Formats: sequence, structure tokens, C-alpha cells
Amino acid sequence: MPIHHAIWQVSEKPTPLQASKLVAEEQLREMIIQDPRILSNDWMIIGREVPTYASCRLDLLAIQPDGSLVLIELKRHRTPREVVAQSIDYASWLDDLTADRIVQIYAAYSGGGNLQGDFQKRFGAPLDEDSLNASHQIIIVASELDSSTERIVAYLNARDIAINVLFFKVFEHAGQKLLSRAWMIDPGETQANAAATTPSKGESKEPWNGEFYVSYGADRSWEDARKYGFISGGGGTWYSQTLKLLSPGNRVWVRIPQTGYVGVGEVTEAMQSVKDFTVVTSNGTRPALEVLRDAKGFAHTADDSEQAEYFVRVNWLDTVDAAHAFNEVGLFGNQNTVCQPRAAKWWHTVERLKTVFKV
Repeated sequence: MPIHHAIWQVSEKPTPLQASKLVAEEQLREMIIQDPRILSNDWMIIGREVPTYASCRLDLLAIQPDGSLVLIELKRHRTPREVVAQSIDYASWLDDLTADRIVQIYAAYSGGGNLQGDFQKRFGAPLDEDSLNASHQIIIVASELDSSTERIVAYLNARDIAINVLFFKVFEHAGQKLLSRAWMIDPGETQANAAATTPSKGESKEPWNGEFYVSYGADRSWEDARKYGFISGGGGTWYSQTLKLLSPGNRVWVRIPQTGYVGVGEVTEAMQSVKDFTVVTSNGTRPALEVLRDAKGFAHTADDSEQAEYFVRVNWLDTVDAAHAFNEVGLFGNQNTVCQPRAAKWWHTVERLKTVFKV
């Protein structure tokens, strides 16, 4: 069924706002360029009207904190099926983009900007050339789709093709136009598909072995995570939403970036906000915000659903401190907080880890 959304004015007699339209969808594109948060807090626009095959142009190109790319296509005046087909065609072009070509696209978009430097400023971490364009997502921006096209998108996403639709609607109120948005599919699910389905260049794709990879930020207290039994992520939906993939009973292998693997455990509870998460101490069960070493920083964003820290409770089977992390050439690594790896390297990694950790 096609997605519909509306806005109501809150009063004793609720009144729906009148639906309106933008002058042109090009206006929406310019709004996204001015403020990419319309799409996501965690995307950086690196290209607009990018030439692809046969003089066709991709509306917008963005990059995520792990160096993966986001293909953004506005429906404009095309039929829904045409825009889906065009987007998939663009994705086949995007798959072959080299690092130097991506740098050129950004330089043209930014008027000579340096992608490495600007990425570092935006995300606070260096851009790893090996992970640049290792995976990508397809995002279609439209005011509406017909039901058959929605079924096509849902079918592709369910089969691990990282495609999603952002619906937008314009309303009028007090002489102003207001823009609302609604995702067709949970963005965390699409992000997880992108991370899981595209191995690094040159790697073969394998079936998922049922065990999860977790990247635990080096700026967080691993000692607290070991002591109180949890993993966490936050500071943006890109960092927190893949925690939704975890359910009680799942096995997780935890790696600190640039350090190595530090633990293996079994999930016991689904994702919770920092405001709801508690830990067991010698003085009984207490709120995490009163106990954790990082509590002060977490408290600053606790009321912001997009920036807040989220937790998953874990029963550790075996852990080591960061100083004794296990690391060697050939082990799997990824910047997504949680993913379901389907690279041959993951099978090798798990077999190696089982010889190091007590499972």
C-alpha cells in the first residue's frame, strides 16, 4: 500500500495542514545541498549532476563515515519504475568508480576542495582509500510511488540490495511551506545491507555464517563495556541504528578500530537508549548515566533520538583489555557499528578468533 503522511495542528480542534508543492523538485535538491540533514545527519554531499553513462547525470552523490557512497536520485518527472531502473543503472556505474575519479567529482562539486581533508573535518577520522566506495546505497527521493514500485523496492531490499525511498511532502501553514519526510524502509536496515553485501575489492562474496561483527569506538570505555556487559554506539543514526540488527542469542565478535579484537559474547537484550539502560553494580542496579565513565558525554545527547547513545546488553564469553587486543594481517575490519559480513575474510577471521578466545 502506498505510504501517506500528513501534519495536524495541535489544538482543541485538531486541523490538518493543507498539502502544497514545491515550485520544482530542483528546489528540493538545492535544499538538500544547503542542509544534507534533510536526508541524514551522517552524509556528506560530494557531487551534484554527476555525468554517468551516455550523458546521463546523477542528481546527488554523498559519502558516509566509512567511505561508502550514497547514490541519491530525485524522481522529477519520470515514472516511478523509470527512476528505479535508472538508479540501478547508475549503481552499476558507481560500482566501478575509482578513488581518483571520486576525488575529481568532489573537486568539481566543491570548487577545488580536498576530499581527504574535508572528510577528516566532517567525520573526525581519516578517509581510508581501501574502504572508499567499498559499498553503496541507492536512495530515491519522491513525493509518492505507486504500489507496484514500492513492492519492487521492498523486494530488492529484502534480497540485500541496499535501496530505499525517502518520501517528502510539502504543507502550508501561516503563509509558510513546511517539508516533512518519511522513510519507506528503516535506514539502518539499508545501511546494514550495504555493509553486508559488498565485500572489499577483490574479495569473493560468501554466505553469512550467522555471527556478527561489532566495531566498538576507541573513544569509548572498553573497560566499562567489559565490566558491565554491553556494546554501544551513538553520535548519529549511522553509528547507532545497525545495533537494531542484534537480538538475544546472537553471537558478536568485538573489534576496536586500529587496535584489534577484544571480545566475544552473546546478546541478551535488544537495543535500548542510554536513558533506559541500567548496569549492575556492587550497590545494586543503577542507571548507566550515573555509573559509566562516559556518562557525562552521553548525557549531553540523551534527549536527542538521533544523536543519543544506544546500548545492547551482552554476556561476555571471553574478553581482553585493549592492550592485549588480537590483531594480525588478513583479519576482517569494518567501520559500521554492527554488520553481517559476507566476505570470505570473515570466515577466516572467525576461525582465527576461535583459536584465541575461549568460546
